[in-house]
Amino acid sequence: MFRCGKYTFDLHRPLIMGVVNVTPDSFSDGGQFFSATAAIEHALQLVEEGADILDIGGESSRPGAAPVSLAEELQRILPVIEGLNQIRVPLSIDTYKPEVMRAALDAGASMVNDIWALRQPGALEAVAERDCGLCLMHMQRDPQQMQQAPHYADVVREVHEFLRMRVQVLRDHGVAAERLVIDPGFGFGKTLEHNLALLRQLELFSDLGVPVLAGLSRKSMIAQLTGRERAEQRLAGSLSATLTAVARGAKIVRVHDVAATRDALAVWQAIEVKSER
Repeated sequence: MFRCGKYTFDLHRPLIMGVVNVTPDSFSDGGQFFSATAAIEHALQLVEEGADILDIGGESSRPGAAPVSLAEELQRILPVIEGLNQIRVPLSIDTYKPEVMRAALDAGASMVNDIWALRQPGALEAVAERDCGLCLMHMQRDPQQMQQAPHYADVVREVHEFLRMRVQVLRDHGVAAERLVIDPGFGFGKTLEHNLALLRQLELFSDLGVPVLAGLSRKSMIAQLTGRERAEQRLAGSLSATLTAVARGAKIVRVHDVAATRDALAVWQAIEVKSER
């Protein structure tokens, strides 16, 4: 079960988290939905296509991305959250800033998706006593440096241990396990081989007792494997990676192409359910 605010999911099927980037520089769709009006229209379209959750971000976390000021991030995301207040799916805020977390939750968001896994000063305190869902992601170093020769002795073991410790920290602060989701952070301080190792052994993360989120959509690892340099050309590779993640235990998938992902998951689930009878 996963609970975020007034929403509860029993996870009998994989959930689709649709990406809404309100940024001029995100790797996949930077600038395409930069205005609040365009972002709201895009979000509504994603819900029509089958998104279960919308993940709204006002600061790019692509490798080498420059930080955005608190004021600028709030200016980008708050009109979008407020404009979607009556929508029928939970809104997630993709941020690591405690002030943005508080403002977004006050404006109607039901979930916080944090690439820093609530390690920034004040972040844990900003959300611990709220009723929001929380996604804890692994990232080596920061977005400015994370892809500069990332190294692990054992990437699966180290990422697993990091996420185990973060879940324990949240539990020690009174956060219910039903509010937590973990994300191994594909592409965040990982080489192609690191990403593939994590995907091959993703089922190992299920023993942490909280749902696993996989964000593989349009990422550079897809380009490395397929030769598709333009992000919008990576749909087939993204779907393949997403289905692999679900087959290995992912309960939530964060994607840009919601309609195609919904169709792929519907076929996969029909096959899997029949095979279990």
